[in-house]
Amino acid sequence: MLLAGETVISREQDRINDPKLGEKGLSGSSLIEQTRDIYRKATGVDPSAIDPASRHGRLLRVQMDAIVEVMDANQTTINAKGTGFKGFIPAVFARLVNEAFARRAKGEADVKATGPPDRIRNRKARPDAWETTIIKSKLLAPNWPRDQAYSAAAETDGRPAFRVMVPQYYDETCLACHGSPKGEVDITGYPKEGAKQDELGGVISIILYR
Repeated sequence: MLLAGETVISREQDRINDPKLGEKGLSGSSLIEQTRDIYRKATGVDPSAIDPASRHGRLLRVQMDAIVEVMDANQTTINAKGTGFKGFIPAVFARLVNEAFARRAKGEADVKATGPPDRIRNRKARPDAWETTIIKSKLLAPNWPRDQAYSAAAETDGRPAFRVMVPQYYDETCLACHGSPKGEVDITGYPKEGAKQDELGGVISIILYR
């Protein structure tokens, strides 16, 4: 669901950053509907059909509520006229949603946007020791199947947990900020990494506490 939401934010960047356009039509209710549609097409599952009493259904609804919360809280930024680049990019959206999710999940689960250590711009997104090991030994391995997640039981913060690492790859839209020439400052003020399309650029790290 988080990936689906990021997809919507990515494809709406031109509208979000249009200084002549005010209301973008990207309220929480509008964006979650688009997000659910992408989720349905990607998984073949209607999220509303998942039992809300199950852990899966409960946490999925928590995440959808977090997405709505973030979008509604950022309407002033998104709809500002006279301002071009708003800074409301997929990475920022994901971080805000994950923070809202953590508050709502109340210690039952955590979701974090991280990635290879040399591709992390926000210090808060740096991978922990376990994530770093999995990224280097599994997700970056030449024979690792594209889009395949890694999962394992792994004690975290002294608690038994089940952890999942979902790889994300650079696409053409990502390269505007993360591509070439390496070192050139992008629109967000960071130096480009010189990344290439289809390289591992990020990871959605999920922790389900037992």
